[in-house]
Order: sequence, then C-alpha cells, then structure tokens
Amino acid sequence: MKATMFADGGSRGNPGPAASGAVLFDESGELLAEVGTYLGVATNNVAEWTGLVTGLEAALELGVDDLAVRLDSELVVKQISGAYRVKHEGLIPLHAKAKVLLRKFARVDVQHVRRKENAAADALVNQVLDANR
Repeated sequence: MKATMFADGGSRGNPGPAASGAVLFDESGELLAEVGTYLGVATNNVAEWTGLVTGLEAALELGVDDLAVRLDSELVVKQISGAYRVKHEGLIPLHAKAKVLLRKFARVDVQHVRRKENAAADALVNQVLDANR
C-alpha cells in the first residue's frame, strides 16, 4: 500500500510541554490514521523526531510499504539523509529507531516541506498540547 505521512512536533518553551503528531493519507487523500502523543517536558527536536518515529510505526502497522514522508523540520530531514550528524544524546536513540523503521519499507521518500504544507500534523500537535494543559 502507498501512503503519505506528514509528521511534526513542537514544544511550548524549549524545553517545555511537548507533543508530536503524524497524519497518514492514502493515495486518494483519504485519512488513514492520526497519531498524537503528549511527551511531557521535552525539546522541540525530541518532539519532531518522536513524530517521525510514531508515524513510521503507524504506517507499518497499516501495511504501508511505499511511504512518502513529509516533514517541516529541515534539521530532521538533513539528519535522516546523513547530511547532518546527530550529536545530541536525547536524539541518538530516536534517530537509530527511525533508521531501523525506514529500512522496513520497500520504498520511502523523505522530503522537507513548508510549514503550511504540514498543517494537518501541526494542528494535531497543537490539539494534543491544548488537551494536556
């Protein structure tokens, strides 16, 4: 199955109350799944990486084998591609887990998008943050 995943994460303060979210759509644009997670106090980067990881897990559970990943975090995209190293100790395990999950897809395409193109995942993150005030 082919799908597109939009993932995001955010914190109110850095670090501060944080959440991640991922939204998956099928080829026709129908919603397949939404995964939002409240993280407690975390950094924005931890939230971004967690959004990616939980979205990848959800895609695999749905049987997706051809996945387009869209993120508004240029840092995460460059770290996944290997253009930037992951140095922060809190991100190393998330990076390692994401790399393992990415290898489970027959085809995966990770690209950076502008924040407005990632509106569904961004809205989910804010919804989770608002629900956990």
